[in-house]
Amino acid sequence: MAKPRVYTEPETEAGVYHVCSRVVDGRYIFGEPEKEEFVRMMRSLNAFHGVEILTYCVMSNHFHILLRVPRRPEGFDLPLETVLERWKASVGDAWRKGMSRQFAMYEESGNGAVIEEWRQRMLGRMFRLTEFAKSLKQRFSQWYNRRAGRKGTLWEGRYKSVIVEDDHTALRTMSAYIDLNPVRGGIVSDPGDYRWCGYAEAMAGKVLAVEGLVKVTGWTAERVHGWALGAPAPVETDRQRRRRELQALVRYRRLLGIAGRPRIDEKGRVVRKGLSERTRARLEGEAGIRTELLLRRVRHFTDGVILGSRGFIDGWFERNRSWFGGRSREERKTGARRIGKEWRELYNLRELRELRE
Repeated sequence: MAKPRVYTEPETEAGVYHVCSRVVDGRYIFGEPEKEEFVRMMRSLNAFHGVEILTYCVMSNHFHILLRVPRRPEGFDLPLETVLERWKASVGDAWRKGMSRQFAMYEESGNGAVIEEWRQRMLGRMFRLTEFAKSLKQRFSQWYNRRAGRKGTLWEGRYKSVIVEDDHTALRTMSAYIDLNPVRGGIVSDPGDYRWCGYAEAMAGKVLAVEGLVKVTGWTAERVHGWALGAPAPVETDRQRRRRELQALVRYRRLLGIAGRPRIDEKGRVVRKGLSERTRARLEGEAGIRTELLLRRVRHFTDGVILGSRGFIDGWFERNRSWFGGRSREERKTGARRIGKEWRELYNLRELRELRE
């Protein structure tokens, strides 16, 4: 029996998660068309399900997504017309090819109960990590199998999900780790040159990708302009917003360890002088992350349970102690474990081998 999934808080799937899934047998099925289609589906489905994509990376045989699931507003409801518009945008051709006719039949027969049941079911799929990840994997599998003339499962089991503390250190570290995937894989030296990651999209000016990295860096309008909780949203001019977003990207480049690198053209000529090694080391220190650590594969970032501060993990452990079996439930004093002394403030909760079935 598969172990139950764990979430940041009980009774809700709200929180930040690193989601990762691999193609069955590690097959390299993602070429350029497949990566483009996967990203398109991801963007349309996240809008329907109401989750926020902070960053992502699609590799040749797996994908990573860092996302935030907002808390479902109390009394949340949407009229049928709004749910339909969201759903049409997310499923695209599937709606035009069949579902629209099915809905027309319901309406012609006056079968309002069936339509209302469908609306409630769709509302129940919003603000849920499980529903978003399941929809994305299933829809891409259907698309790929039709295109490749194949049948059967495409993915290697369930997706993995790691809880990430919604705090600057854990959030930025996980985000940079994801965007540096193509660098670790030896594909590019600058993730901005790899089109299928959140950072490259942001550098290309794609609004949703920029917004995601703004949230990762904390360089939001609320933070910059001192917006107090409950106060009216800050008003920015377009120039102020663009400047703030540029600052967020500059900060993120520091996290990736590529701020201040010299730019060299294809003939080997220096187009722009870079910063000195000493200055770059200082910037890296300000970011709080040692880039060379992120260029290694860190198993706990994909196979662990939680990434965050000691207090965040220990608090989660105490609230969920009953989920553990064996001696851990009674005798284990803390949940947090060090990843390594190089990681400073970051801890993790490792795989729950003793979690009750």
